[in-house]
Amino acid sequence: MTQHTTALFEPARLPGLDLPNRLVMAPLTRNRAEADGTPTPLMATYYAQRASAGLIIAEAATPNAVGQTYPNITAVHSPAHVAGWRQVTDAVRDAGGRMFLQLQHGGRVGHPATSGLTPLAPSPVPLPETIFTPEGHRPSVVPREMTAEDIRSTVADFAQAARNAVDAGFEGVEVHSANGHLLHQFLAANTNLRTDGYGGSIAARIRFTAEVTEAVAAGIGAGRVGLRVSPGNTVNGIAEGETEELYPALAERLGGLGLAYLHLGYADPETPVFRKVRATWPGVIVANPVLREISTEGVHRASEALLAAGADLIALGRPFLANPDLVTRLRLGAPLNEVRDRYFMYVGGATGYTDYPALGDQPADASSDSIVALDGGRVA
Repeated sequence: MTQHTTALFEPARLPGLDLPNRLVMAPLTRNRAEADGTPTPLMATYYAQRASAGLIIAEAATPNAVGQTYPNITAVHSPAHVAGWRQVTDAVRDAGGRMFLQLQHGGRVGHPATSGLTPLAPSPVPLPETIFTPEGHRPSVVPREMTAEDIRSTVADFAQAARNAVDAGFEGVEVHSANGHLLHQFLAANTNLRTDGYGGSIAARIRFTAEVTEAVAAGIGAGRVGLRVSPGNTVNGIAEGETEELYPALAERLGGLGLAYLHLGYADPETPVFRKVRATWPGVIVANPVLREISTEGVHRASEALLAAGADLIALGRPFLANPDLVTRLRLGAPLNEVRDRYFMYVGGATGYTDYPALGDQPADASSDSIVALDGGRVA
């Protein structure tokens, strides 16, 4: 093994929060919550195992019932949710870690079989694929176009969810405006067909994301709020249009708030949109690289390219999932565990979740005996 000494392991700082290194655990939905969205003790174990990250951004939690995407994802809109998350944050803090919570509303990425409610979206444009529910894969439904009151109440729900997250012990929250969920649907031309003040022009399409972020910042303080975007991402049937103009405009509108960070998913330092956003955004950039290979050298190459291009922190998903001691492995140049895709989502239990070995541990038994499959073996 060759020990690495790069900027990845240098201390960093967010407003009011010191980080021991520049490695961030990216939010990863793993469907291990209770059916009502309450986090479980198993989740506390999982996150505490990964507390050596400079910052953990916990998986997406819904701010209201209609925002639920899939079964067994987390929420943060009831006292039970807050109490469940408090067990998680206590465990991580006891292990020396720091956590933000990602807030996510699914918009059209939802189903009545899961939430009991018709999904809401900017426009009545359905998801162009099936969606996983407690009854298996079902055809997606046409969402109900949000009214002005729906927009106001959803903004208020995000602000309250942020206050709940702080009550649950999180240092801050990340507003999720990426990956084809509700806020991203407002940004995208193919899912936002509105003709009012929230659709059409770039200024109108960024308005909802901006208003949600501004309300959350007003509720808990801007320095405790991050925003995640994924420019050009087509997941969940998204076609943005005008990507290179959209995101610099959003960065310019929110750049003066003093947010904790802007998180760029699928970040590529060679693209014009990355360079434009970096030039526009005055604060911390968290960059999530597209990894060509999940290996120690692959992570170092991608991370160092982003740091050289102006990123401040590097967010990693699957490497942290499979390697609870990822920081140590990267520092030492040790090999990484492989991700066991069969257990990635739509499954229950510890297998492929809390049983990945740290350096020096015995490899875990990767048998399927303990798996509780919810999706007939399909894993996203």
